[in-house]
Order: sequence, then structure tokens, then C-alpha cells
Amino acid sequence: MCPTAGRSPATTLRTTTRFVDREQAGRELAGALAGHIRQDRPLVLALPPGGVPVAAEVASATGGDLDIVVTREIGAPGQPEFVLGALAEDGAPVLDRPTLADLGVTEADLAGAIRRERVEIDRHARRYRDGRPAPAVEGREVIVVDDGLVTGVTARAALRWLREHRPLRVVLAVPTCSDQAERDLAGEADELVSLHSPPYFYTVGQAYADFRQVSDDEVIRLLRTHR
Repeated sequence: MCPTAGRSPATTLRTTTRFVDREQAGRELAGALAGHIRQDRPLVLALPPGGVPVAAEVASATGGDLDIVVTREIGAPGQPEFVLGALAEDGAPVLDRPTLADLGVTEADLAGAIRRERVEIDRHARRYRDGRPAPAVEGREVIVVDDGLVTGVTARAALRWLREHRPLRVVLAVPTCSDQAERDLAGEADELVSLHSPPYFYTVGQAYADFRQVSDDEVIRLLRTHR
């Protein structure tokens, strides 16, 4: 993999492993990040809901501040399960332009879906943050954490939203990541650290023995605990 100029390539530290649960994955990820963090108190931003238990362990181990970046996928008209892009917070839509062109779909065709997903982002952000504003990221080292990446579409939206707010440095850290997502996202962050890249990657859940759904209440509890 060739890194973008001035940036480090993705670092895959293991190729065969299986995590008990998100908390154990987060502790392992925190250990792997030890040599990649440059500020004493990084800002750890989780992609909720699944990324929050992982990020909570990273924040605890690094002494970082825990918060979230809320993302939503953008589905095709009439086929919402067919993902054509994603949104993060108040950022611009990040769309799969080649696929849109192949399907003959324009951004105007997605306007309704984009409006609906922005409403959902606002609703979740207010609920998760108890009405607090999004964290200030300018000049800070930011670690973006999810529980795993198959396509990386929401992570890309989160990273591009972050870049608009001028962080000092951005590290994308995940317990498990597909080879394709690593290739696609290596140039979006200053570093990408993953622990587990299986040869046949279909779902994030295949890397976990316990991959139960993370509730909104759990997200809120973890954020309050680390505030």
C-alpha cells in the first residue's frame, strides 16, 4: 500500500484474531495505539453506536476526551439498503460519484434522503450529547474509532467532516478492517491503525464472539462516565 504524501500507511498489527467483545477489542486497540499518539490528551471520537464501547476503552487508556461523530448512510432512491454515500454531522455529503453515474442518479435525486438523514443525525447528536455542542477539534490530535469497517463509507464522511475543522492530526483506529477499506481510507487520515484484517471479510460481527447491539442508553452512559 502506498501512503499519501506526508502521511503514514495503514498499520495492520494482526491478521488472525477474534475479539470476545467490543470492550476487549478496545483495550487491545488502545495498546496498539501507544506508539501512534503524540498529544497527552487526544480527542477520541467514536462512531456510534458500535464504536462507543471501543472508544471508551481507548479514551480510558490514553487519558483522552471521549465524544462522538454522528454519521448516517445515504441510500439509493427506492432502495435505501443500497448505499451511495454518507453524511457526518453538518458536513457535506460524501457520495460514490462513479456509482451514481453508472446508475444515472444525480445528487438532486438524493436530496430527500439527505434531508432525512440530516434530521436523524441532529436527533441522535442531541440525544447522545445531552444537548451539548459538537467538540472543538481545531489544533487537537483526534483519534476516530469504530468497531470495524467493511466499506468505510461512514468513516470517510467522518474524516472529511473533521478535516473541515482543522485538527492537528487524525488517526483512524479500528479493531477490524477489510483490505478494501484500508486501501480506500489510507489517504483520508494521517494514520490508519487496525488489528485484524481477515482474508474473507463480510461483516464486522464475524470478528466478535459477542456482537450484541449497542443501545442508545449505553452510548449515553459511556459518554457521561467519561465526561
